[in-house]
Amino acid sequence: MNNATQLLRFITAGSVDDGKSTLIGRLLHDSKSIFEDQLSAISKTSEKRGMAAVDLSLLTDGLQAEREQGITIDVAYRYFATPKRKFIIGDTPGHEQYTRNMVTAASTANLVVILVDARKGVLVQTRRHTYLASLVGIPHIVLAVNKMDMVDYSEARFNEICTEYLAFAAQLGLQNITCVPLSALIGDMLVDRGTNLDWYQGTTLMELLENVEIDNDLNTTDFRFPVQWVCRPQTEEFHDFRGFMGRIESGEIAVGEEITVLPGGRTTRIKEIVTYDGNLQRAYAPQSVALTLEDEIDISRGDMFVKSSSNPPGVAKEFEAMLCWLSETPLDKNRKYFVKHTTRTAKCLFSRIDYRVDVNTLEQHPVSVLNMNDIARVALKVQQPLVIDHYLIDHGTGSFIVIDEATNNTVAAGMIV
Repeated sequence: MNNATQLLRFITAGSVDDGKSTLIGRLLHDSKSIFEDQLSAISKTSEKRGMAAVDLSLLTDGLQAEREQGITIDVAYRYFATPKRKFIIGDTPGHEQYTRNMVTAASTANLVVILVDARKGVLVQTRRHTYLASLVGIPHIVLAVNKMDMVDYSEARFNEICTEYLAFAAQLGLQNITCVPLSALIGDMLVDRGTNLDWYQGTTLMELLENVEIDNDLNTTDFRFPVQWVCRPQTEEFHDFRGFMGRIESGEIAVGEEITVLPGGRTTRIKEIVTYDGNLQRAYAPQSVALTLEDEIDISRGDMFVKSSSNPPGVAKEFEAMLCWLSETPLDKNRKYFVKHTTRTAKCLFSRIDYRVDVNTLEQHPVSVLNMNDIARVALKVQQPLVIDHYLIDHGTGSFIVIDEATNNTVAAGMIV
């Protein structure tokens, strides 16, 4: 796939004052992706604060509460493009109490930029955000050693931090990591190389973002198609049409191929692949299509099409998951909740809480209750069978949300293990 048509979703993470917002502001500024009125507004704000230079971090710290406290609370999203690629950036919070914000932003990211202050090195928050990145399966990690200007652009200091970080990442099984030295304030090694890091032979951060391969981030092997809607037009022209609409979560499918409809288990073949632009002979993830079948089978929303010949998913009423609790109201094991998994919603009970992970030390603690921002391993029982994969095999069919039956609020996000 050509990079010009690709969208890279990436997030920045790190501890407070590591310079995440400044880094994003510098990327937007140096790639000429901000409007004159935006630059004028932050210039005036910077002047009011008595700053000698424009505070580029103001481009992302959009909430008034954030500006007053000088920290990032919510996830601030920014969109920009270069001739090579389009980007969505999520600037995630550094504080531990906003773990849920980072998890939800990271769940759709192709890449994470983890910032480290060159003076402070690898901190507890660095380890925490790396663990969260591994938990949600972000494929690409960039360790950005920022504020190199504060340590006289020391190559030895950069190598020391990278060695420590890579040793920790190896404990989590992370391998696809690139280390980049930079100064977000000065602009060295972000869009332009600058003149202060001649000893670094790698690419700039922008070059890395433009060229990182994300074609392989999708599971192209295992076909998964959750049925979102059964289309039966009530018109004379399409009276006999019966199509099953949805998005291909992973893999590919072609006309004539045999599929199995789960959880029922009936098999049939693909008759047509219908789109707004006409019929296709083959379709790929993440295309949205309507599929017609050669046989009449009772199919409803929430059913899953898979290839009969490929690696089958599980069909289960009980499963285990890593769960991030998002709600201010603690998890109550005596209450019923809804699980929304792909296009199916089913009632559920939490049968077990195995342990809570201390995201700072990675230690596991037995608990009987989950509070907001807690991450834990749990077991669930659902009323209807779900068609599931391990999260690291397929994000689409390996993830779910939990909904409070009484308030209809989303209270948790889960990853099936």
